Amino acid sequence: MLQSVNLRDYMLLNPVKVRPGDNVMEAMQVIIANRISGVCVVDADANLVGILSEMDCLRAVLSAVYNDSSIGLVCDHMASDNLVVAHPDEDIVDVAQDMLRKNKRRRPVVENGKLVGQITCRQVLNAVMKFSS
Repeated sequence: MLQSVNLRDYMLLNPVKVRPGDNVMEAMQVIIANRISGVCVVDADANLVGILSEMDCLRAVLSAVYNDSSIGLVCDHMASDNLVVAHPDEDIVDVAQDMLRKNKRRRPVVENGKLVGQITCRQVLNAVMKFSS
């Protein structure tokens, strides 16, 4: 079935991104419009600074309702500590196994500190389909 292959061959080259200073409502619009479960958060130099998921957005909305406050900015709700990233030259099988172990649907791909892509469960499944045909 799936042989070991280079992640670079299957990653999304231009993942959907938002900025840390964006309003969470704007980020939610991006997530909904693109029918994805989360976005990479990058600074002005394309450095990955976080990940914002649907669950982060939901948590932000409920917190705002509960506290009768504004929802806030992406930087207030994104995951930014201990981000797990992949390198484009990693083996897709190894990355997929680690994604399963950590129960993560997506993994940013970073090279020289810059976001260069993203691998998701869908890209892994597409790789399997290409090898099985």
